[in-house]
Amino acid sequence: MAAEKISLYNLADLKNTSDDALPNYLNSLKFKQSHFLTDVRLALGYGAFAIAAACFGWDYKFGFENTKYYTAAAVAIYTLLNGFLTFWTSTVEKGTVYQGTAPSGERITIRTNTKKNDPTYYVTVISEQKTGEPKTLEISKSFASWFDETGRFVPKPFQEFLATSVPAIGKQDPKKIMSASQDVYGANAEVLDAMLAGTGATGSATGANATESKGKRRKA
Repeated sequence: MAAEKISLYNLADLKNTSDDALPNYLNSLKFKQSHFLTDVRLALGYGAFAIAAACFGWDYKFGFENTKYYTAAAVAIYTLLNGFLTFWTSTVEKGTVYQGTAPSGERITIRTNTKKNDPTYYVTVISEQKTGEPKTLEISKSFASWFDETGRFVPKPFQEFLATSVPAIGKQDPKKIMSASQDVYGANAEVLDAMLAGTGATGSATGANATESKGKRRKA
């Protein structure tokens, strides 16, 4: 099925499409996704809805006078739930679109955002090893890098951007680092290590051929 076209001038659509592609890519690399943040947000939202529905139900059935104290309590609980939901989304989630654990055991949190009138995808990656302090990496790239001129999302350059920029992803998909030649030289040491690990066999073979050629020239 052809990819859905979106407006290249709509930052929300560009971001949402990219955000949706992120879990699909990482889960395909055997990252284990955590849905804890989403589950808490849904629980708070459904809890507030349940309180409102119950309040309407008993007011409709028993009348306001008979239930006004229950209604007052329900309003207070509803306000608390919505207040905590606002706190949760703005302070705890902070734009988090993915939380998961790499096969190596490294835990990553990915947050994304955009800026007004700026068609750039801003990504913050927090990596946590089993020991040691969390590391924060901030990367960004134009949406035009993975959306074609018709507004279709193109997965490969998006995946190359992530694999080349984020060591935990690059280690799981070194081939994407190799194909992103324009970004390899700007990658950090951990990404380059992942690239070299994926090309070690080729490098060894090339070294052997070079040694053999030098030997032949000496004999000549």
